[in-house]
Amino acid sequence: KIHEKYMFFEQTSMRALFSTHPKQNQDLGKEHNRTPLRELFQIFQKLFTQFLRSQFSEENIEFWLACEDFKTTESATKLQSKAKQIHAIFIDKEAPKEINIDHSTKATIEKNILKPTRSCFDAAQSKIYSLMKRDCYPRFLSSDIYLTLTKRLCGQQKLTILTHFVHNDNLYK
Repeated sequence: KIHEKYMFFEQTSMRALFSTHPKQNQDLGKEHNRTPLRELFQIFQKLFTQFLRSQFSEENIEFWLACEDFKTTESATKLQSKAKQIHAIFIDKEAPKEINIDHSTKATIEKNILKPTRSCFDAAQSKIYSLMKRDCYPRFLSSDIYLTLTKRLCGQQKLTILTHFVHNDNLYK
């Protein structure tokens, strides 16, 4: 039974793990005991964030999560306020947690946040996701933090949770 849960977990993309968007996560765990699976996702997310912090790149996951939260905002007033906040924290050239995106993407965001929509950060979010997928996540899979997690979950057996996402990342696209 526990093996089935880990197989499901392996086949879930990083995008699903870090998503806070309710429509994207509504089906997670329908065929499995929802609470342990959700707890495992939360543990994984915290460990990945801890790893990114140790690599001085936690702004990537923080930006990703801020964008996911932003997409759930319904009020136009709150959308405007959150857009300005995300810009100030992650996009502005003086941002305390500036993410690494190209000038063109920044310029597009600065134009879009004048009249923000839920998709105004999508291009930057996609670029940051790709960066984490190509660079941060593979390093995380070989990190002590991750290896300790897998040893705790499976004794001495090395379980490679979520390695399929590197090759199969079409969930929620």
